[in-house]
Amino acid sequence: MLLEVDDLSVTYRTGNDTVRAVRGVSFTLDAGETLAMAGESGSGKSTVALSLLRLLPASAIVTGTVRFEDENLVEANWARMRAVRWAGASVVFQGAMSALNPVRNIGEQIREPILLHERVGERAASARTAELLDAVGVASRRAGSYPHELSGGQRQRVMIAMAMACRPNLIIADEPTTALDVIVQAQILTLLTDLVRDTRIGMIMISHDLSVLAETCDRMAVMYAGHVVEIGPSHQLIGEPKHPYTQALSGAFPRIGDPSSRLAPAGLPGDPPDLRQTIEGCPFAPRCAVSFAECRSHDIGLWSAGAHRESACLRVLPEFADRPALPHEPAIEAAS
Repeated sequence: MLLEVDDLSVTYRTGNDTVRAVRGVSFTLDAGETLAMAGESGSGKSTVALSLLRLLPASAIVTGTVRFEDENLVEANWARMRAVRWAGASVVFQGAMSALNPVRNIGEQIREPILLHERVGERAASARTAELLDAVGVASRRAGSYPHELSGGQRQRVMIAMAMACRPNLIIADEPTTALDVIVQAQILTLLTDLVRDTRIGMIMISHDLSVLAETCDRMAVMYAGHVVEIGPSHQLIGEPKHPYTQALSGAFPRIGDPSSRLAPAGLPGDPPDLRQTIEGCPFAPRCAVSFAECRSHDIGLWSAGAHRESACLRVLPEFADRPALPHEPAIEAAS
């Protein structure tokens, strides 16, 4: 097992309030596997990803276990975390222009982690930099270029080259195709999936675009209000979602060639819950069209919902499967 996350919770201190942004998240990742994390803004996807490498601000309190290569990173000291970052696991941040240093050329920025972590000479680091640039489709002769001299797609490729610089075993890609056109987006996704296949590393990819995640990732974890509400093979979660929230997410994307979905896209009434408050029962119940009384009070966990998948919905349990919904709840058009 490359990565095992157990009961991960993250609380932010904000003045006199505390925000429980992540609540008891658990999942695993094997080498050579890709895991997608989906959900609307504020669901906790990026907080989970950044907490894995302790990249959250000082106001964040992290509890639980993040076991990476048999080491609990939540308890690791800062010297050990500096060694794990880049060499063991790395991040491809969204917005390459803001993530890259504008006053240093891209070759210097790729060489820096190689020199720090692999303790090789300048010549070997430069050779590795040229190799990485060629591997991600940026000509190695561009190593002396500055970020503003590259296109958006080229800058994103440079970020991927930096993430691969020290041959990590885990890559966390946070919205790696944001603001890219569809052609460049497809190229970047192909590049990432090829890297995972060829090098047998693990990858966690975060995106709002379910079609991107379904195409790229083996498994998907859907998050809502800091909880994982469904997890399983990506094609199953998109094609046959079990949780009402996953159904709403899937139904919100128009399908090419399907006039009914194009003309009547699904949506969600209401707003996500206030994460400063204690949430009783299912956090999605106030927005759910098929909820019933027990949804507001029953302890909710991830239960088996078929082969290799789990759902945090009472309706996957036989004793609740046919329970009638509360009549006053607003309707949600589920994915067909």
